Amino acid sequence: MLYNAYEIQRSLLAGASAMANFSAGLLNNPANPFAYFGGGPVLGSALEVFAHASAPRGKPEFGLDNTLVDGRLVDVHEEIVLRKPFGQLKHFKRDGVEGGPKLLIVAPMSGHYATLLRGTVERMLPGHDVYITDWRDAKLVPLADGKFDLDDYIDYIIEFLAFIGKDGDPRPHMLAVCQPSVPCFAAAALMSADKHPNRPRTLTMMGGPIDTREAPTAVNTLATERPHSWFEQNVIATIPMTYPGAGRKVYPGFLQLAGFMTMNLGNHMISHWEMFKHLVQGDGEGAEATMRFYEEYRSVCDMTAEFYLQTIDTVFQDHSLPKGTMTHRGRLVDAGAITDIAVLAIEGEKDDISGIGQTKAALTLSTALPKKMKQYYLAADVGHYGIFNGSKWRNRIAPVVDEWIARHNG
Repeated sequence: MLYNAYEIQRSLLAGASAMANFSAGLLNNPANPFAYFGGGPVLGSALEVFAHASAPRGKPEFGLDNTLVDGRLVDVHEEIVLRKPFGQLKHFKRDGVEGGPKLLIVAPMSGHYATLLRGTVERMLPGHDVYITDWRDAKLVPLADGKFDLDDYIDYIIEFLAFIGKDGDPRPHMLAVCQPSVPCFAAAALMSADKHPNRPRTLTMMGGPIDTREAPTAVNTLATERPHSWFEQNVIATIPMTYPGAGRKVYPGFLQLAGFMTMNLGNHMISHWEMFKHLVQGDGEGAEATMRFYEEYRSVCDMTAEFYLQTIDTVFQDHSLPKGTMTHRGRLVDAGAITDIAVLAIEGEKDDISGIGQTKAALTLSTALPKKMKQYYLAADVGHYGIFNGSKWRNRIAPVVDEWIARHNG
């Protein structure tokens, strides 16, 4: 019933958005005399803000057509090099550029598409051969394709690393943003224990919940103050018949978005108020920056119920990884097996999703890793989103990642 109710609301808002967009265009039309006096500009701007906020959204494009390599502009082409039911491995091929450290960027499966890391990919492209995990929207995956849980996520990471390392340098580098820090660290431990030839050379984790007992945030508190049964009964929905994944149980992306919006409701309201003022003043460029951010932020997708619930149990309630009790298909994940994967932990001083110390815990868990292969970086005055996007990421954090990869690249 929850998903059906949402679909009805979405359909109604889509119509209202289209009508508001049409009306805004009419009121802002230079040929319309009301566009120059009275309440015309104000009403038109208000309708434009509403139309943008309520419009339905699909999967965004990366749109990274070129990059600068050694001062030379080169074309970039997206290639899907490996397809799996719940995700695909995407390669950003730089025309005429060979070599460079191979880098797997692991995007979070947390309600947003991999394009949320567009800024991350864009910054790493000039000096690295970049791949990214492009997770699928669970509502588009038929039931016949089976389930997808945290164990499957780890399997995908290992398979992707093996695929990237099969040609040329057998040991790529790996960068995990937020949620995938746990499965990426687990994959690194399992591959190390097996002496897997394609285990990563470096593992960089940014704002990840390795040990959520450290400086717990509102997200952590929400995940711990309620039992497993509450999440199963209140946030899990069934995909309606209008989608290929009909009948699949999921944690809907629209619920994840609602949760994040509620956490910082005041900031989001101020952002939209500023966008409204820019539009009234005729400052299209100022309003466009806010629109671009929310265009991406409101593009959400569903994740499978089994993945979501297993993550709640393993990461947030049982703290299995830091306690040394996490298993993968019945096999213990031994962080002490990591001996030759250089680990970099990055945190944001103002991160309200993953508190200070949660990612850094990975360095303590890596007991057999030499000190010279561990590094911690605390980004001052940086929030969760700023760790991997924006000017602070590009100018302060990314250079640390660049240097770390270069130092341990063979």
